[in-house]
Amino acid sequence: MGRRKKWALWGGVAAVVAASALMWFKPWALWVDETVNEALPTSAPTTEAVVPTASGATSPAPVGPTTVAEGVFISHEHDTSGTAKVVRLADGTHTLRIEELDTSNGPDLRVVLSDAAVVEGKAGWHVFDDGRHVTLAKLKGNKGDQNYALPADVDWSQYTSLSIWCDRFDVSFGAAALTRV
Repeated sequence: MGRRKKWALWGGVAAVVAASALMWFKPWALWVDETVNEALPTSAPTTEAVVPTASGATSPAPVGPTTVAEGVFISHEHDTSGTAKVVRLADGTHTLRIEELDTSNGPDLRVVLSDAAVVEGKAGWHVFDDGRHVTLAKLKGNKGDQNYALPADVDWSQYTSLSIWCDRFDVSFGAAALTRV
């Protein structure tokens, strides 16, 4: 094989490797912000709706949305700020609400409920998929206010934290410990 053919072959291989790396890492995502400004969902209150209490008794559902757990985001792999809330709607369903989120964009970001403790620093970057966890959805945007319906079959009270999780690299961008209010 001639010298020019070898260089052409290696050049083609290098181009394929570079294109594959760009598609995998998506470095441009770090500079492109996606802002979401969703209002808190409302549900029509029903006279039949009841909500179980800690003692097992039931009580009428509240007239409007009620925050039942909340936490403040801390930074992990990327600077992250904002608040996370579990909100009980008037019909008794629950929604995870993220307010004033500000983090980096990235490839394959997810909203993950976990039973892992929120730990500051590098020690907390990789723990949110180790124990019990549930992926709610892809992150709608890296900035703003957004809502994620909690499935009826998910007992949110069993999960103590929320992570903005990069599924591509198995790392938390930021997390919030959810504390009952």
